[in-house]
Amino acid sequence: MRIADGVLAGTSTPPSPVLKIAWQAPQARRNDKIHSVEVRMKASAGRQLSFATSNDEELQIGPFLAPGNPFGWSMSTPLIPGEEASTYLLRPVQPVPAADIHHLLIRPTEAPGSDFAIESIRVIFEREHLSNIPSGINWQGLRGVYRETIVSRSPETVTFDAALPERAWLDLNVGTLQNGAVTFQVTVAPASGEPRILRHTVTQPQRWEDFGIALDELSGSDVEISLSLEADAGVLGLWGSPAIRSRVPDPSSPQGVIVVLMDTLRRDHLAMYGHDRDTAPLLSRLASEGVLVEDPISQATWTKVSVPSIFTSLYPTSHTIEDLPDLLPASAVTMAEVFREAGYATFGISAIPFTGKMTNLHQGYEVFHESGMDVATGGVPEKSARRHVDKLLPWLDAHRDVPFFVFLHVEDPHSPYYAPSPYETRWGKAGDVDKYREMQETVRPKIDSPLMRQFGMPRTEDLAEVELSTEEYVAYELDAYDGLIRAMDAEIQRLVDKLDSLGLSDDVVLAFVSDHGTEFLEHDAHFHGQSVYGELNRIPMFLWSPGFIPAGVTVPGTVETIDLMPTVLEIAGLEIPAAVHGQSLVPWFDAGGDETAAGQAGWRRKPAITEKASLPFRGVDGFASTSIVFDGWKLIRNLNPSRGLPEIELFDHVNDPLNLDNVADEHSEIVASLLKQLDQWQQFAEAGKLQSDAEMAEAMSPEELKRLRSLGYL
Repeated sequence: MRIADGVLAGTSTPPSPVLKIAWQAPQARRNDKIHSVEVRMKASAGRQLSFATSNDEELQIGPFLAPGNPFGWSMSTPLIPGEEASTYLLRPVQPVPAADIHHLLIRPTEAPGSDFAIESIRVIFEREHLSNIPSGINWQGLRGVYRETIVSRSPETVTFDAALPERAWLDLNVGTLQNGAVTFQVTVAPASGEPRILRHTVTQPQRWEDFGIALDELSGSDVEISLSLEADAGVLGLWGSPAIRSRVPDPSSPQGVIVVLMDTLRRDHLAMYGHDRDTAPLLSRLASEGVLVEDPISQATWTKVSVPSIFTSLYPTSHTIEDLPDLLPASAVTMAEVFREAGYATFGISAIPFTGKMTNLHQGYEVFHESGMDVATGGVPEKSARRHVDKLLPWLDAHRDVPFFVFLHVEDPHSPYYAPSPYETRWGKAGDVDKYREMQETVRPKIDSPLMRQFGMPRTEDLAEVELSTEEYVAYELDAYDGLIRAMDAEIQRLVDKLDSLGLSDDVVLAFVSDHGTEFLEHDAHFHGQSVYGELNRIPMFLWSPGFIPAGVTVPGTVETIDLMPTVLEIAGLEIPAAVHGQSLVPWFDAGGDETAAGQAGWRRKPAITEKASLPFRGVDGFASTSIVFDGWKLIRNLNPSRGLPEIELFDHVNDPLNLDNVADEHSEIVASLLKQLDQWQQFAEAGKLQSDAEMAEAMSPEELKRLRSLGYL
């Protein structure tokens, strides 16, 4: 490294460059929070610029940024390599208390041999950020609830013209970021007659307050709507998700669509797929009353990668998400965006950060509840569907008369495996939790991977080294896992009850899917994301709606989770984006399980693909793998595998669902055929890669770029 003309320049060396800066916030800012970090720099190569903060006074770089610790780099943004310097704004998932910081760390590029030059690094505090929020369209959050927002400052007035539909309703929430009273005023002025004026005063910051307005008496007329503030000059007002809606439903299409993502749920732990425990009585009933998919396969085996495939109907190679810092390009068209464009109110809840703005999956949502710590209260969300259903039900009440699309992400089955009362003894016994904790703490020091050590997820050899029984250890986990599923099922029952009480049961489509499974030492490991074996990519999927889904239908054979988006859109009567890789399951609805009949209605057989990129941060099995399932067989191709695994594995997909017996040597012709299909698929997926944000930026006007950045897409 060298300093010349005020610029810090250097060349990266493997594995990656890290600059450590001892730093403490100025005394005047010790009670503030760090909102973001602005870096102006250039690099000749690389994909990601990353930043981190540490509260360790004597920080050791190695342990903090070890390959097994994926959470070291808390802020990342796509890097635009080239000869010109760019200004990058890096934001943590939540503001960081300034008083806690002793070091700043920057990784200007992850590419070895890259030349870089850093002109400046600027820490932006929360107060500075608030004073510089521009008026206009923005993506603003209050206590973890984010909305597409019109930002204005007193005494500004925002005015627009509107043609009001039948039974018109102005859907609106308001909020402030600063202490002090702010009065929000909405004026609706028809072409003739007296204007209607409504006022709402907010005295508490950092929360959204409902300011919805029924405009029935003005329905069908052209009006001018003005939004104004009464407060001290310069005070911010947030007009959250303003939208004019008609409360007249269209009986030819569902009024609502709710996608329930059940994180980390293996299908072999549900009775509808043969489990001997009644872990989910409600889900079993709904599946029997709707369309059950017999053999759905997820396109990835961890949330960060799998969920973008579900909501874009694209393979991971094409949507380009493979690692923690990656963002879904703004060029993607998500399921939520299609519904919003069609006039649906859109609402989302993320159980973990991967399914929100950390992955750019907030695209298309007017309202999105991000997971993570509540900044205002310091509270940490519990891992429970109860909390998320609690957030959803009032929103459904308010939107019972308009078309809506909902994404509900619940993660009860995810580790740690401690079921809440009374479900902890549904299959386990009193005292099992204490025994399991004791075994976990005994084996924890023997776990090599820092990530797995943090989660208490040992390998088989780790348990053997401390002479613990794998059977007993896993038995405790499975009892708790099934109890967690039962707890989740009870909370989803509350959602179904609510739809019934609102009179919406026949008019709403419920789609249930999991993003991936999890491993309980079937292949000597725990957790997920480290392989593409059956315990990780065989997931449940079914649809239910008495008014729009036939009852008692089973879709036989193998399908992919990317098929969910086109299915839901076709049921809703909406246009399916041309770029999707999945196909609608609707041809099966009247086929009676007959593939020929489904084919005549438009269904085509195709392989099911699961991808796993090389992710060394896992600390175990970090090599890349891809699997293909077709015609009753499953082939896995491992690139540079570790732990003595072969490059090619072949399994009887039907009779060996957990992929325990590799029969590749016995079926060379099948291996050759599936490898050929896998190569053809790879070419297809590469050809369908989304345009990157950098490529999009070259073709966009400054105004378009500004809008995308304000909404958090870039």
